[in-house]
Amino acid sequence: MMSMTFEVSNSVTLLFDFWNVNGPVGMGLSVFVVLLLTVFYEVLKVWRVWLGNKSKLTQPYLSPTSLHSDCISTLERSPSQSSVTPIEPSPPAPSTRYSWLLHGIQTVLHMLQVSLGYMLMLCVMTYNVWIFVGVIIGSVLGYFISFPLLGQI
Repeated sequence: MMSMTFEVSNSVTLLFDFWNVNGPVGMGLSVFVVLLLTVFYEVLKVWRVWLGNKSKLTQPYLSPTSLHSDCISTLERSPSQSSVTPIEPSPPAPSTRYSWLLHGIQTVLHMLQVSLGYMLMLCVMTYNVWIFVGVIIGSVLGYFISFPLLGQI
């Protein structure tokens, strides 16, 4: 039976049978790979948020009150005023193809993020302190690098 407490060891099997770590060099390399996977996980989170914001910007939300006020202001104009006043064209509606493409990309990114999250959880569930530290440092580093970029995008 597997131990359910954290242990400091240089031997562990991560995710797959072929990822069997024995020795300090293999452990260091495995911690580095897990750290990079965790940074990539954080970058995926930011990328999904950015795409969500981009899709909201391309699809303006028209509230019922704004539609109602537009109709009232158009109805209140007299025919002479409407013929003199230029009518501003409404912004072009985003193409359905573009919105489906964004939705498809977000779906694939969500699938990658969830899969990677579960894989990292399974890495932590090996109860190896070094792997756990790699996931924590990767999460901190990924957040530190990627989330400030969200404000600049």
